[in-house]
Amino acid sequence: MRAVVQRVRRARVTVGENDTHDTTGEIGLGLLVLLGVGVGDERADADYLLEKIVGLRIFEDAAGKMNLPVTEVAGALLVVSQFTLYGDVRRGLRPSFDGAMDPAEAERACDAFVLEARRVLPVQTGRFRAHMNVTSHNDGPVTLIIDSERQRD
Repeated sequence: MRAVVQRVRRARVTVGENDTHDTTGEIGLGLLVLLGVGVGDERADADYLLEKIVGLRIFEDAAGKMNLPVTEVAGALLVVSQFTLYGDVRRGLRPSFDGAMDPAEAERACDAFVLEARRVLPVQTGRFRAHMNVTSHNDGPVTLIIDSERQRD
């Protein structure tokens, strides 16, 4: 599993086309998590990612140091599925998405990730396989990439 994690002051995801957009998720202070699921990812990958994301000490403490996790600043997560994190452009300019998990399986994996995350803090989401518009007010900006495959190195 892969995630791009951004510290945000606020973030929102809408679904819809033309002039009609339904808000599916919106948070204030917290983390915007773009989540991709790859072929072969298992529960252990989701557990690893969730532990890292929830524990990231990237919010400022009273001294102005990045020292606090999202749980200690009353923050939330906005999780948006993002199969394009598995886009491979090593050969040519058109991405190959062969590394992304089958959509039906990936949706179950994303749902399980969100369910576990909700045990720890408030979580909002986008809509799986929908065309989404994501708006965020990045704080810092602080952006990190986490890949569960790296834990095996």
